[in-house]
Amino acid sequence: MFCITLESTDPYFNLAIEEHLLRNKKEDYLILGINSSSVIIGKHQTPHREINTRFITDHKIPLLRRITGGGTVYHDAGNLNFTFIKQSEPGKQIDFRKYTQPVIDFLASEGVEARFEGKNDLKVDGLKISGNAEHVHHNRVLHHGTLLFSTSLDILRNTLRKDTSHYTSRAVESNPSSVTNLNARLSRFKDIFEFRLGMMDYFIGNLPEAIEYKLSEQDIFEAEKIAGTKYKTWEWNWAYGPEYQFFNEFDFSGDKVRCRLYVREGIIRDIVLEGSSVLAKIEEKLKGRRHMVEDLIEVFKEESIMLSKEELYNFFNFLSVTLCLLCVTL
Repeated sequence: MFCITLESTDPYFNLAIEEHLLRNKKEDYLILGINSSSVIIGKHQTPHREINTRFITDHKIPLLRRITGGGTVYHDAGNLNFTFIKQSEPGKQIDFRKYTQPVIDFLASEGVEARFEGKNDLKVDGLKISGNAEHVHHNRVLHHGTLLFSTSLDILRNTLRKDTSHYTSRAVESNPSSVTNLNARLSRFKDIFEFRLGMMDYFIGNLPEAIEYKLSEQDIFEAEKIAGTKYKTWEWNWAYGPEYQFFNEFDFSGDKVRCRLYVREGIIRDIVLEGSSVLAKIEEKLKGRRHMVEDLIEVFKEESIMLSKEELYNFFNFLSVTLCLLCVTL
């Protein structure tokens, strides 16, 4: 097994290198990596329904879609990502317990008792420290998971949507859990980099045929190409996934407005705005536009509907603190 410590903290590249090694290589890999602040959604999720769009827009936190299923997670410099890419036997590919057991064993060696609970979580004292997801490509399995070491839990909570009741979709929903960091329980590691080093040393010493490995220039080139053509694109991150509907009621200039959006492939295919003659004239203008904050603002500007930034953000809110314009929070 080739063991890789990623030097990159670019979430686009780090997701892309996983896909490259999964699809184009035959060897087994273990990867430990740290991403800069980002929100990562599952392959079959609707982004606006899962995230607090206002928060990540205001704080310029990028959203990325991964190729594995499961729910939405927040990454930052306090979260350690572990990935196993292995050859597998038909019928035995999906096995969350198998791939999380080495992590459980490592934590046990440090005096922390972690348990596998639910479908894909690791918990300590009933609090979630790790979410996991898998993807099968032919006879190869990609299993990756998070480990909360010193993540900003306030930002983590603020990036995720609390209320999804205004959205109708066949998309996979996240399953929110109470979370905790590991750093208070692992005091011998002064920071996440020492934690990563300790975990890698343990794996190399305890996993069969594990050796350190550095990515080749060709590996890096191929991953950068995948990052540019896929993981950095709006089409993959925002438009991919099941169609959805969004419904909301809000006040505008003393009128009670009812809004219903029908969105497919990230585009507003149909819209109903009732209750305001001012908004009625932009109904047709919104059709065919991306369901994104910047696109909606552009339509208002085109129609000379002058609103402040705060008014734009609050205009379609149904939770005044957490949602944004036209609930571009889907």
